[in-house]
Amino acid sequence: MSTTTVFVMLFVGAGMALTITGLLLRVRAREEALAEILDLPYGEHDVPVESVSETQSSLVAGTVGLAARMVDQIDTKRALASSLERARILMRPGEYVVVSAASGVILAAVLIAITGQWLFAIAGLGLAALAASAIPRRRVARRRKAFEEQLPEAMSLIASSLSAGHTFLRAIQMMCEESEPPLSEEFARVVSETRLGDPVVDAIERMAGRLQIRDLQWVVQAIRIQQTVGGKLADLLHTLADFIRAREEVRREILVLTAEGRISAWVLAALPAFLFFAIQVISPGYMQPLFQGWGLFVLAGTVGMVVAGVALIFKMVRIEV
Repeated sequence: MSTTTVFVMLFVGAGMALTITGLLLRVRAREEALAEILDLPYGEHDVPVESVSETQSSLVAGTVGLAARMVDQIDTKRALASSLERARILMRPGEYVVVSAASGVILAAVLIAITGQWLFAIAGLGLAALAASAIPRRRVARRRKAFEEQLPEAMSLIASSLSAGHTFLRAIQMMCEESEPPLSEEFARVVSETRLGDPVVDAIERMAGRLQIRDLQWVVQAIRIQQTVGGKLADLLHTLADFIRAREEVRREILVLTAEGRISAWVLAALPAFLFFAIQVISPGYMQPLFQGWGLFVLAGTVGMVVAGVALIFKMVRIEV
């Protein structure tokens, strides 16, 4: 591959990277300005509409709009929008698709500039698509795990506030002031929904469905049963906190016992790809027979076996509690 071609690819990749960075900074600035406005007391000072309104260029707006329409046609159940909301990624589905596609093009350009093989460019596009799909799920899982770890202490704090004479809603507000994200963010949303007229238990049940946490769903069911048959809510929450804390200890023990299997899966998945890429960069001619004829079928079969093996290992070490 000529030097001019490599330079053009790197130049295009750098330009797309700058475009993505500008889009992300614009989205972040808009969200920060909106959050600042929402925190201001009513009538403190006027806020210009331009600070929170869309100010994208026609090219960016047209690209994002086209991507949004494609997402609406393909994703009729709005799974991507729901996943971005649960992951707290402050982007619309169209914006996320554009950023992911641009990242894939940049990665493909860099790989083909380094290796000189279009096969690596195609692999880069596939890797970017997998990363775009995995990032929201990973962030949702991380937030769910952090929420589950904070939930027992939150239940104990709410129960203590109830024993001190506070109402259930006021106990939740006090807990939000003392807790850290993501628990404080989710329960603050519950408080906001109650201010709009929604019952507290219904708001918590909606939060449990949004986060898909089994412990929280059990808490909602227990509170509804307590409201039906009566009893002391503080004692019930203390009992639930102890129960959830015991389940969390079991989950942590399982993570420790399965750590070796999970690390083995990541090593077995990353090692062939790393060696393949390193050999191609160090000695391009050595791997040339794999890029023609039956070599392509060998590569496809190898990738399939690696993926199947890693998936099997993860299935073996995944234990539900």
